[in-house]
Amino acid sequence: MPLPPLRSRSSGMAGFGRILLGAFVALYLFGSLLLINVLQTASLVLRPFSRRAFRRVNRWFADRFWGWCAWTTLSLHRTRVTISGDDLPADENAVVVVNHQTMTDVQALFLLARRAGRLGDLKWFVKDSLKYAPGFGWGMTFLDCLFVKRDWTADRAHIDRVFRRVVSGRVPLWLITFAEGTRLSAANLARAREYAAGHGLALPRHVLLPRAKGFVASIAGLQGHISAVYDVTIGYVDGLPSLWQWAKGEMREVHLHVRRYAVAELPAAPEALAHWLHERFAEKDERLDRFYAAGSLA
Repeated sequence: MPLPPLRSRSSGMAGFGRILLGAFVALYLFGSLLLINVLQTASLVLRPFSRRAFRRVNRWFADRFWGWCAWTTLSLHRTRVTISGDDLPADENAVVVVNHQTMTDVQALFLLARRAGRLGDLKWFVKDSLKYAPGFGWGMTFLDCLFVKRDWTADRAHIDRVFRRVVSGRVPLWLITFAEGTRLSAANLARAREYAAGHGLALPRHVLLPRAKGFVASIAGLQGHISAVYDVTIGYVDGLPSLWQWAKGEMREVHLHVRRYAVAELPAAPEALAHWLHERFAEKDERLDRFYAAGSLA
């Protein structure tokens, strides 16, 4: 079952101190991001002359800002981070498949990408409405992120265009996909279990059933550009932290486990590839079950 929300244990002056810390982190990062938005807009003067230079500048902005987020987790908050599983080759393009429990999953992924030296190469599937949001939304429009409406008919042409730009431009890439399509919740899990029961599937306990169309399209559209799929499982201790709790330093521990699968070894047929993805999420479910019992994703 989904973890409950993380409880804030600080009270009195300690709690007030954490609120001040959270306000400082939020204002500092959001203010920095708005400044980066301005500089990203200025970088548009490069695009008519060199798309490579335009991308390189915006990669640097992404690397800097997301690096500040990772520094906040590691050095300011001193969160305990455990990363286990396969070693990741340097400079490898990949699709990264992740379970989704809370918005703080993004902060956890920054830690994995930072260790691999790939922060600036992250690209995301993002809800279309977010592209109008100052800060993250505006920033990601400069990074070839994929804004989707969750309507495959409406999204497919746009996704194909972005993939063609990425492949033709030889753009370094970690494409992050939360294949469940939404965050884990008791209501979403109940619907997933009902669907699984009606289709003869194992009943999930800690993940939702993945939506395979976007994943299959990613493997096909990026053929020849990506070398691997990274299957990442994120586990939290004591409860699911919100972004505000992360900003206050209340996320004290996070675990990530990664498995690497070479694209050349994946099934070729779309139906078989979709089944392969479902198997990975069944494994995630078992891994999280063990994690909540024993405290390790390894």
